[in-house]
Amino acid sequence: MANTDFRLQFQEFEDDEGFIERNQGATTVTIDDPIKSRKQRKAIGTDFEEEDNDDKTELLSGEKKSPPFWTFEYYQTLFDVDSHQVRNRIIGSVLPWPGKNFVEVYLRSNPDLYGPFWICATLVFVIAISGNMSSFLVNYSQPKFKYVPDFRKVTMAATAIYSYAWLVPLALWGVLTWRNTKITSLVSYSFMQILCVYGYSLSIYIPSAILCIIPSEGLRWCSIVVALCLSGSVLVITFWPAIRDDKPRITIAIISTILILHALLAIGCKAFFFSTYEMEQTEPLKASNNSSTKAN
Repeated sequence: MANTDFRLQFQEFEDDEGFIERNQGATTVTIDDPIKSRKQRKAIGTDFEEEDNDDKTELLSGEKKSPPFWTFEYYQTLFDVDSHQVRNRIIGSVLPWPGKNFVEVYLRSNPDLYGPFWICATLVFVIAISGNMSSFLVNYSQPKFKYVPDFRKVTMAATAIYSYAWLVPLALWGVLTWRNTKITSLVSYSFMQILCVYGYSLSIYIPSAILCIIPSEGLRWCSIVVALCLSGSVLVITFWPAIRDDKPRITIAIISTILILHALLAIGCKAFFFSTYEMEQTEPLKASNNSSTKAN
């Protein structure tokens, strides 16, 4: 009976501090206030949530700061493209269509240097190799002709192509920026976008240079003119929105300069690397040799 009374009586327990002092090695489990613990978790995660919200806001608004141009991260973003994007941009530069702006359709806000760099490098070697092969095919029938590859053509092609692909976009970007300060309604392009457009516009000259190996002046000029018209159309369609609202004489001057420089590059490469000067020079020598043998 005493045992039963003991069970029914309320027992007084020690407070938490005394119990913990006597059982320091024991494991204790505490149940916090759920409202208080929720507030603590929110307070701890506030900094991380603010950082995430800031990043999301910058990404959605398109105002995420890009790294400075002297850092490696800045140039790393310019090579962040896949083969699908490069292929579409090459096709868009080879097959221009009225109303399809190359920057708006293919580049948008993601210009790259991967495609322009390798297009220019490929064009340099294709022009040099095709020029040497063209010279060989023109003169191989001459009895005293000895083929010696001209490696200076690689240096000349690299100087011409890379100077055009970098200096002309830089000058055009400066002119467009200057006109944009005068007329705020003009469409503005960044330097990397202009550089990317010029780099991809040279891709059509690669098959054109390969066709120039064939020793036929008509075929050579036809391939050069077709490549000039296609690549020039890409440049005009792309940069027309940036200058169409400007003064008529300024618009005509900029478009004319773009086309003239583009034509000078194409005609200069044709005249220097695929000239028939060697064939024309050997014909008088052959005639003089025949006349000397008849005189003897």
